[in-house]
Amino acid sequence: MDIQFVAAGAGLPAKAAVARIVFEGDSHDGPIGQAVGASRFTGAKGQTLDILAPQGEDAARLVLVGAGKRDGFDAMAAERAAATAYNAVKTSGLESLRIEGVADHAAQAALGVRLASYRFDKYRTKEAADKKPSIVKASIVAADVDAAFAAFAPLAALADAISFTRDLVSEPPNVLYPASFAARVKELESLGLEVEILGEAEMAKLGMGSLLAVGQGSIRESQLAVIKWYGAADKSAQPVAFVGKGVCFDTGGISIKPADGMEDMKWDMGGAGAVAGLMHALAGRKAKVNAVGILGLVENMPDGNAYRPGDVLTSMSGQTIEVVNTDAEGRLVLADALWYCQDRFKPKFMVDLATLTGAIIIAIGNDLAGCYANDEELAVNLLAASKAEDEGLWRMPLPDAYNKQIDSMIADMKNTGGRPGGSITAALFLQKYVNGVPWAHLDIAGVAWKKPSSIPTSPDGATGFGVRLLNRMVQDKYEG
Repeated sequence: MDIQFVAAGAGLPAKAAVARIVFEGDSHDGPIGQAVGASRFTGAKGQTLDILAPQGEDAARLVLVGAGKRDGFDAMAAERAAATAYNAVKTSGLESLRIEGVADHAAQAALGVRLASYRFDKYRTKEAADKKPSIVKASIVAADVDAAFAAFAPLAALADAISFTRDLVSEPPNVLYPASFAARVKELESLGLEVEILGEAEMAKLGMGSLLAVGQGSIRESQLAVIKWYGAADKSAQPVAFVGKGVCFDTGGISIKPADGMEDMKWDMGGAGAVAGLMHALAGRKAKVNAVGILGLVENMPDGNAYRPGDVLTSMSGQTIEVVNTDAEGRLVLADALWYCQDRFKPKFMVDLATLTGAIIIAIGNDLAGCYANDEELAVNLLAASKAEDEGLWRMPLPDAYNKQIDSMIADMKNTGGRPGGSITAALFLQKYVNGVPWAHLDIAGVAWKKPSSIPTSPDGATGFGVRLLNRMVQDKYEG
């Protein structure tokens, strides 16, 4: 998508649509007023009214886009309104879109168009022409064009990073598996990141018996990707750290899942995808922080060599785990990844992201991620960034009493405490591997993939959830 900023009154190209942001209570004269009067359009958020451009308008089509109350119009509202405008005309047959009325939020409006125009269509060989987006250029009317371009630079880097995450999560599992995922991450060195890839032999030497057990039923070798960004003035300063669950395909293993819906388990690496995207964003905008991303990359497959219910695993921490259910595999991957992260990098904090439990969806639905934390300051910072970026988090409890559900008769713990409080006991399991480091766990099972999506900036499929909220938290709280 080619995005430009233009001054008010700039000429329109041929075959262009104009989207005009309007508000509840606005009055409209002439033919536009007649069209509004003959409709149910009120200017409420998300409403659109598509009309033939009246005489005197240069556009081929005019779309009114409701933005709600004028006094509530902020950067996020401009982003959503611009995305709604794009969605209203994307398959219209027109090639250009101009967006008017975003006030001082032109850069954020451009981000909205970038995110809304994302498509994962690389494997389509046949698609009707009228189903394909026709809009290839967008111009945003800005009060100060140069300032808008400057403000958009870091947002463009963020959009690139979110698209990178969406691409990873969307790829089919025969294309994206641990080694190929690691190879894509390695390519991020072109942005200035440092990337190390640890194979199974190296992880075995480190004692990562928990992570390695999950992947031993797959012919694909498990990997640990270590991504480093040194953007602080002091390159030796303590880093911030992010850890992602990267189960590139999850059959459930011996505790196999039902066939219905199993194809969606290609996105069980959404946490690792988000961490990779975050590191892409930090490097893309040259963030003034030292940061580490750790990705535990495996496939969970049933095989003659697969790990079994009843097995006892020894994690890198030395703690032992009785396997009760091989479909509770993500926490086994994260256990070793978290321990490795805190042991090697001694970070200020660790945040892990994982499509960890169906239980979190039962608890809080598909529009929020569960947020567990052992540190109040970190939790507050995450929730503030969540609100600012409109990526919803809900603080969840970590009651010590629930630890009894993962007590084992023969090992230090079981890998699942059963159905009651299933997301909570999963978080309590992870907490045993952070070694007292400030830590938060984001269970993103309900938000990493939307089908269908109700968010104008996020087409159906991979959302890239987590990239922007963590980027915002780092930017607001941890950059020097």
